[in-house]
This record gives sequence, C-alpha cells and structure tokens, in this order.
Amino acid sequence: MALSFATPQSGDQGTPISDLNTTPLIDVMLVLLIMFIITIPIQTHSIGVDLPGQATAQTIPMDPVKNKVTIDAAGLIRWNGTAIDRLTLRQYLAASLRMPVEPELQFQPEADARYLTVDEVLADIKRSGVTHLGFVGNERYRDF
Repeated sequence: MALSFATPQSGDQGTPISDLNTTPLIDVMLVLLIMFIITIPIQTHSIGVDLPGQATAQTIPMDPVKNKVTIDAAGLIRWNGTAIDRLTLRQYLAASLRMPVEPELQFQPEADARYLTVDEVLADIKRSGVTHLGFVGNERYRDF
C-alpha cells in the first residue's frame, strides 16, 4: 500500500492518500498464468500402454489367399464369417499385411447396410494400406 501526501492547498493540511499498488499483484498473476499454460500439455500427454486384450488378433486364423469382410443391415462387421468390431478389423488388416504374401481382401456389404458404416470400414481399409481389395457380390445388383 503506497502512501503519499497531498500538497497543501488553500487550507488543506496534507492528508494522506492511500492507493493500492497493483503492480505486484499483476506480476504474480502473470507468473501463475504462464505456469498454468506450461503445465497443460504435460497433463494431456498420452502414454502408450500394452493392454492384455490387444493380443487377440491371431485368435482367428487368416486365410493366406483371401479374406472376406461383410457388413449386414444391422451394421455388424464380419471377418470370414466371424463378427468383429472396427478395432479388431484394423488389427486383422495389420496382421494380414505382415504376412509374406498379402492375401486378397474381399469386401461385400449388403444392399441395406448403412452407408456410414460402409464408409467407415472402407476408410479403415484404406488407412491400413491394403493393396489387394476386391468388391464381390455386386453382380446381383446389375438388374434393377
């Protein structure tokens, strides 16, 4: 708190004027703000952890020649007839690419499958790097 005395004017006795010095307060607030900004990325940093459920990619044997991915009307994804989720699909695609010869991947969505699900699965296939992809079952749609 800073005290200053007013200069005497026309009978004023020089009463003290007290003003709050806000400079240290602003300095402390800026230092705290910078500390919080620096520590935010540390809190959001992710750490890779190997979970026990990730080793299930080899439970279904893969065909070394061709594998078939189908999508039904309910949005259920199947790998060679076995129901899987998108994470497992990505694991199977990565495992098939690690084989000495990449097997052909046959993709067959049903006619009433949701477009969003088909699009997501195709995006997963594209991101995985599969080069041998074929669409099967389209011949049944040539006559409307």
